[in-house]
Amino acid sequence: MLELEPRIATALRSFLARRLKTTRIRVHGDYHLGQVLYTGHDFVIIDFEGEPTRTLYERRLKRLALRDVAGMLRSFDYASQAALRSEHITADALPRLRLWARFWVESVSAAYLSSYLSVAGSASFIPHSPDDLEHQLTAMLIEKALYELRYELNLRPDWVGIPLRGIIDLVSPS
Repeated sequence: MLELEPRIATALRSFLARRLKTTRIRVHGDYHLGQVLYTGHDFVIIDFEGEPTRTLYERRLKRLALRDVAGMLRSFDYASQAALRSEHITADALPRLRLWARFWVESVSAAYLSSYLSVAGSASFIPHSPDDLEHQLTAMLIEKALYELRYELNLRPDWVGIPLRGIIDLVSPS
């Protein structure tokens, strides 16, 4: 992970060096699967306070809409990893289940992002070029994974592997 620090810095500097052409909006700020409830007929989004470790001032700032998208995408990874931590999974089944979990995360993430972009259309808060979209989304995913890393180090050190793996996946060459 420490060897990847220059790549993380390069990715974030690359994002900061670009002129944003998207509108910042008020976002949920802590958007993940735990904030979405199914009523039996519809979905309800709850808990609009934002990330608990941020100040009230920080929570009220307008942000890139892709920040919430990144939160949900990271949440899919957390859901799959939490399922793999089940005591009912045997050690010999784990490698095969990890492959399926990765497939599930990639499939659900692609469907979510595609649907989000389709519904948002040409809204001013959506990057219009594929390059801008990739840069913004990657920066937001890295930012979210770094936030998760700090959170897990402070509160659940045994879960630190989830954000570490996310960061590694984001900045390692394919």
